[in-house]
Amino acid sequence: MRRVIVFVNSSVDGFMGSPTGDLGWLVHDDEMDHDFTTDLRRAAGTILTGRVVFESFAAVWPARAADRSGTPDLVEFANWMLDTPKVVFSTGRTHAVMKNSRIASQPIADEVARLRNEAGGDMVLFGGARTVDAFVRLGLVDEFWLKVHPVAIGAGLSVFGGLSSPADFGLVWQKVYASGVIGVRYRRLSAEADVPRSRYVE
Repeated sequence: MRRVIVFVNSSVDGFMGSPTGDLGWLVHDDEMDHDFTTDLRRAAGTILTGRVVFESFAAVWPARAADRSGTPDLVEFANWMLDTPKVVFSTGRTHAVMKNSRIASQPIADEVARLRNEAGGDMVLFGGARTVDAFVRLGLVDEFWLKVHPVAIGAGLSVFGGLSSPADFGLVWQKVYASGVIGVRYRRLSAEADVPRSRYVE
């Protein structure tokens, strides 16, 4: 069965954005970006997103895919973003203009249940914050791929704000980068009970 992966940046105090959504605190790291985007292309066969993030994708990725002056990694990732099927969760949009995109036809839990049983790779959720919150609240997330930045912002849009009770995770991968960013991947133990907390599987 296909898994749902949440893929987000996080401050050390657990926020994916400031209260206004500002991301000026993010620390750039080329090695980290290469690792995450390479592994993501291998794992994911469907992109999930909310309306606001989707609109930012539609404004950016087609141009970057066509920009031959960009770095090879960026151009390759941009083309993956275009070519990979995308499902947009929106109550206001009725049409998705970006290549290989569609608006979800059912409520989140029902749409995800149907997608889990389709053929293909895992599903990656890029956000935005309200969509991540809804997925967490509904218990739909199997893995969290987090880029944890060495910055505390005090308040904002919480990665785990949708949790109504404690959730246990197994650490399946970690890497410390020269920039101070730490890459981590956690798997919910309820999603795959044979992954103990201390075991590294990659």
